[in-house]
Amino acid sequence: MKNKTHFILLFIVSIGLLAACSVKNNNYQLTKNYKPDDVALYNTIIALDSAFFHTYNTCEINLKKYAEFYDENIEFYHDNGGFINSKKDLVEGTKNNICGKVTRELVKGSIEVYPTKDFGAIEIGLHKFHNKREPKSDPKVGRFTIIWKKTNSDWKIVKVISLH
Repeated sequence: MKNKTHFILLFIVSIGLLAACSVKNNNYQLTKNYKPDDVALYNTIIALDSAFFHTYNTCEINLKKYAEFYDENIEFYHDNGGFINSKKDLVEGTKNNICGKVTRELVKGSIEVYPTKDFGAIEIGLHKFHNKREPKSDPKVGRFTIIWKKTNSDWKIVKVISLH
């Protein structure tokens, strides 16, 4: 009986480890039936996302405008690239590794926006990145979270979590 229990436990642990190892093969899905709590806020964040990633996709033209979206105390978490908490380093990394090389495409209809009382908003969504050097490569869907801070009428990105 004891051996059978050990076998079952080993089997369950093995299945768990296999599932954990396959995380990189995520096929992220849209949240079903999402409806924004605040439609005006949702529309504002959609417009900010579009403007921000337009500057990302064209940063070789105007890197300064791209940098203006970030708060001075930015925290950027990337599952492959690690953690950056320097606006200067983040912008420099974008200049060296993204500008003219990579573009971002939002997965249509994937953005969710949640108000954060007395602070701003949390944006969650799905996107794909296209490598201009490998135009025939099939981009995978990644998940992102952006925390936006509102000061007066100005919005800044204070935290990003990017999962690929």
